[in-house]
Amino acid sequence: MANHKSAEKRIRANETKRVRNRYQAKTTRTQIKKLIATTKKDEAQALLKEVSSMIDKLAKKNIIHWKKAANQKSQLAKKVNALA
Repeated sequence: MANHKSAEKRIRANETKRVRNRYQAKTTRTQIKKLIATTKKDEAQALLKEVSSMIDKLAKKNIIHWKKAANQKSQLAKKVNALA
């Protein structure tokens, strides 16, 4: 257990950040699943723009690795472009 006041504060701050990061990551994953399930191209393109922005924000905050973000965006763009 923490002995210093600053260490106790750090534990509290880390927990707050962990919860926020998990929420943002889960929300993004849900939107990705929604995008993959979409069959209409115009809806998918609108969703792709939103999801790409969410993925970029996760990468910027180091919640996910920047290369994972690039791979996800690429794969989603390929799926959207393949829609008729």
